[in-house]
Amino acid sequence: MSTQTTEPPRGTAAGPAGPAPAARAHRTGRAKDWARRAPLLPALVFLVIVTQLPFVATVVISFTRWNALAPDNRGFAAFDNYRAVFTDPAMRSSVGTTVLLTVTVVLVSLLLGLGLALLLDRSFRGRGIVRTLLITPFLVVPVASALLWKHALYNASYGLLNGVLTWIWRLFGSDSPPQPDWMTDSPLAAVEVSLIWQWTPFMMLILLAGLQSRAGDAIEAARMDGASAFDVFRYLTLPHLRRYLELAALLGTVYVVQNFDAVFTITSGGLGTANLPYTIYQTFYQAHDYGRASAQGVVVVLCSLVVATFALRTVSSLLREEVTR
Repeated sequence: MSTQTTEPPRGTAAGPAGPAPAARAHRTGRAKDWARRAPLLPALVFLVIVTQLPFVATVVISFTRWNALAPDNRGFAAFDNYRAVFTDPAMRSSVGTTVLLTVTVVLVSLLLGLGLALLLDRSFRGRGIVRTLLITPFLVVPVASALLWKHALYNASYGLLNGVLTWIWRLFGSDSPPQPDWMTDSPLAAVEVSLIWQWTPFMMLILLAGLQSRAGDAIEAARMDGASAFDVFRYLTLPHLRRYLELAALLGTVYVVQNFDAVFTITSGGLGTANLPYTIYQTFYQAHDYGRASAQGVVVVLCSLVVATFALRTVSSLLREEVTR
């Protein structure tokens, strides 16, 4: 009685022909993925070195007791710096100032940007020139913008604002015009106005992009049905701009919270205008308390990450909407 051996079919996983086609395809796909990502690795390594390693060092320093004015009293402080951050009256005051400054600048810039975007969405002669001029404040270096407002506009002796008041009063025959010291009488408002002037073009650009992505046929249909311009804005334009308004507000919040140039240049943090970045600057460069300054920086970064997360989610939802159209 003879015994017959049965050979497995060729090309199967159990055969001697090699690995299964699915496994080969998987390895080939992974190789192609790494080939596409390889050119980005140097940039990724550079980004990690430049951003993440300094942040890790800041976190480590935040747990140490390190003051340059007391070099012998250095060591591990556990959470003492963080407790000092949350119980420091100056820190609480700077938090309130930062919230008030950010909310005012973002809301006013958003409203002004919406109005300018609605105007620029219309066709008129010279629209390109007007758009370029309106964008210009956002392109000015922040320190140069703060210096412009401090010396050319706010200065009580030769500033433009007091010069205009003098000119108006002389038109009516008065030789004693008011000459307010804007930076002393209204320091926080002076900082807010300069930031509103700088950030309104940013809001305008985002909202103008949203207006130009509207469906024109829906607006035409509404007008043919007798809808007024206000009705079109209320029931069509405003709901369409909701995502763009959220995005502009979140991005503006992320940037304005971190603003240091205007506060440092215009008021030097005095008269109740010290925000969180300026308070960290004072702790680090004036008090030389590196541990507490690092703890303050970590807290600010974590709070900014929360806002940035919502901004990224809004951007992702906008991109998904554009893809599905």
